[in-house]
Amino acid sequence: MSVSIAETSTPALPISPTPRQRHVQCISPSGLHSIAYTEWGDPANPRVLLCVHGLTRSGRDFDEVAKALGREYRVVCPDVVGRGLSDWLVDPRAYAVPQYVSDMITLIARLNVETVDWFGTSMGGLIGLGLAGLPNSPIRKLLLNDIGPHIEPIALERIASYLGKPASFATLQEGVDNAAELAASFGPLTADEWRAINTPLLKEREGRWGYRYDPNVAVPFSAANPEASSLGEAMLWRALAAIQHPVLVVRGEQSDLLSRETVQKMVAGGQAVSSVEIAGVGHAPAFLAPSQIEIARRFFLDTTAGNG
Repeated sequence: MSVSIAETSTPALPISPTPRQRHVQCISPSGLHSIAYTEWGDPANPRVLLCVHGLTRSGRDFDEVAKALGREYRVVCPDVVGRGLSDWLVDPRAYAVPQYVSDMITLIARLNVETVDWFGTSMGGLIGLGLAGLPNSPIRKLLLNDIGPHIEPIALERIASYLGKPASFATLQEGVDNAAELAASFGPLTADEWRAINTPLLKEREGRWGYRYDPNVAVPFSAANPEASSLGEAMLWRALAAIQHPVLVVRGEQSDLLSRETVQKMVAGGQAVSSVEIAGVGHAPAFLAPSQIEIARRFFLDTTAGNG
């Protein structure tokens, strides 16, 4: 099933909880590292929504989603290792889906729940896809925000043009504006919205502002070769085909990363995959607009899909 929607003025259902900043210790082959996460809603709520961000972003991208769904869910938004307030890895070669999946399993164990729903944007969707395709996965529902097993080469070229490159700004606002330029395809956001989601990406060092993420996340990205990429894509297609629980693929109408053809293949090849296309945005829909948040609300809270 596939539908297309345009922006509407559907009202959000916000709450204003105070987020809790927490950490969990994880492990890689080179040692221990700390993962930061922001938690919203009732800490005793066994119903957890895990929201995982894109390649150079942070868990604070999901503040508005968390406010809107925090009545029904304990919403948990991690900073993937190497990003935000999380530690950097000693060996940058581990910046890849297997390590990220391992960290998320540790986080889920810390949350002390049997199942989670998963909202993954771009890289966060790949992590969710990798985990959801495993036997006995804890993921109950999976929203993939503008990502799939196949990534268009033009998007990889765009990402390579800035990933890990030195960037220094005289003021916080210059950094916010630069991050907004890199993420312009998120959609027509207001200055306040850009400031809210981009400020957590930046840190002051010796009177200058720069990005928090480890520039070495670019190491495995730049080292990828066609054979490894093809193998990784095949594994992700197999993971998608194995998922029995509901999957929603959200595509930005102007996305250069996720093509309509890939979405159609995902819907046809999955067991319970549906799709939505959001007009007027590219990679990846920011999910700040009430109408976009309502897409997530309907998907995750629909009890008629067989797993509510």
